[in-house]
Amino acid sequence: MTEPHQKRVIDEKTELDDKLTKLIGFFDTGIFKGLSEDEQRRLHEQSDHMTNYSAVLGARISAF
Repeated sequence: MTEPHQKRVIDEKTELDDKLTKLIGFFDTGIFKGLSEDEQRRLHEQSDHMTNYSAVLGARISAF
């Protein structure tokens, strides 16, 4: 049975992964391509951090 605090971690990973999927999809848009190189770099850096964060949450979930 999933404890309430475990459910919160699972929900957090689900929401994070949804946002990450949308961000990665944004990379293929004209809007993204119209951004400055600095902003594009920051968004790629953000996606890298989100990917790492998701991996940590996944490891925590696996340990439940």
